[in-house]
Amino acid sequence: MSRYQALILDCLRRGGGHLTAEQVFLLAREEAPTIALATVYNNLNRLCQDGALRRLTIAGQTDRYDLLTRTHGHLICDRCGRIGDVVLPGLLGRLSAEVGEPLASYELNLHYLCPACRQGEKEART
Repeated sequence: MSRYQALILDCLRRGGGHLTAEQVFLLAREEAPTIALATVYNNLNRLCQDGALRRLTIAGQTDRYDLLTRTHGHLICDRCGRIGDVVLPGLLGRLSAEVGEPLASYELNLHYLCPACRQGEKEART
């Protein structure tokens, strides 16, 4: 693993995961001021190809990068954009049985309003 790849993984850990390439770039510059945005993109792509990261694509948003590489879904707040991991044990097997074919993985994005945004709506109404 290259120095930049290790730095990028560290940035994702420090940033709480689910960061965009630009967010990773800003964090990486704190430790490597000369790093280029293209270097971050190239290394993110390589880390995804190598299975060390997972790219998260959400319609209408910039791609994000996930440290959790096992099959799982995401809980996405439609107001603030907060993203959380949702691990649903056994779902892959149930989906395979339903489809009648062995599946390797799935991508599941669940949309909702997070507790903070629901509270904000509640306060705005009162």
